[in-house]
Amino acid sequence: MNPAPASALPTIAVVIPCYQEAMTIGKVVADFRRELPSAHIYVYDNNCTDGTAEIAARAGAVVRREKRQGKGYVVAAMFDQVQEDVLVMVDGDDTYEASHVHRLLEPVLRGDADMTVATRLTNHGEKSFRPLHVAGNQMVCGIINWMFQSRVSDIFSGYRAFSRDAARQIPVTTRGFDIETELTLQALYRGQVIQEMPAPYRARPAGSFSKLNTFSDGLRVLLRLVLIIKTYKPLTFFGGLALGLFACGLTAGSLPVYEFITEHYVHRVPSAILAAALVLLSFFSLGLGLILNSMNLRLLELEKLITKR
Repeated sequence: MNPAPASALPTIAVVIPCYQEAMTIGKVVADFRRELPSAHIYVYDNNCTDGTAEIAARAGAVVRREKRQGKGYVVAAMFDQVQEDVLVMVDGDDTYEASHVHRLLEPVLRGDADMTVATRLTNHGEKSFRPLHVAGNQMVCGIINWMFQSRVSDIFSGYRAFSRDAARQIPVTTRGFDIETELTLQALYRGQVIQEMPAPYRARPAGSFSKLNTFSDGLRVLLRLVLIIKTYKPLTFFGGLALGLFACGLTAGSLPVYEFITEHYVHRVPSAILAAALVLLSFFSLGLGLILNSMNLRLLELEKLITKR
């Protein structure tokens, strides 16, 4: 059998979002150039002032600048501008092993997965994670797995591979470090196949610092999660709210109902009014969830039709 011509082979791009990564970016570019000599390597400079862009260019990367501050803006620009068949996204802090890229690429190149994710929680350094990060990761994964009946184990991994078609279908709306959460949720909502494989994760080199803030970024991720549940799983969101309101209504109305049954008279009129209002609100919330869920299904069908064309 004759080998496929070079033009028929899938093209690969390594895309690296960077903010103040002068200490590590040269090594990251060199490592991926060694592992994927035919790939195009793009470093996205998100307003760095420490020479990151210059070091990346000297290492052989194509440097592009995203003037809007925030990793979400950078990823949106990547998806819009990079045209290769397969995208590998990795952070520029040298915490991920470049040699693992072949395992990430294999399912995407075979067509078995739309997105692959390098999971870090089974093989990481002692100081790779800040306190509460692992617990927060597991909590968010648990909620998402319950919503989508999935088996996500590391939603915050920044080392991923996508097919071009999968990346094109994902609308990026977030601005900051909650981008990994949105990528996973958007892919699951659209029925894309995500495969995970364990990968080593090491601590940042001495002198390098993380831009993450445990509490503010954690709250932002939780808020993004709530908003996405409301938007993409409205029946889950408003149905749960309806159950809560109905339970509160039953609790508030139990004494007035008991009084009416036993005395044929209601002394606690305010409680009766509150109970009636809560029950009505619960039915309104359930109805709203049903309507929005139907609209979402129709919009998803329309999106798939447009994508096919």
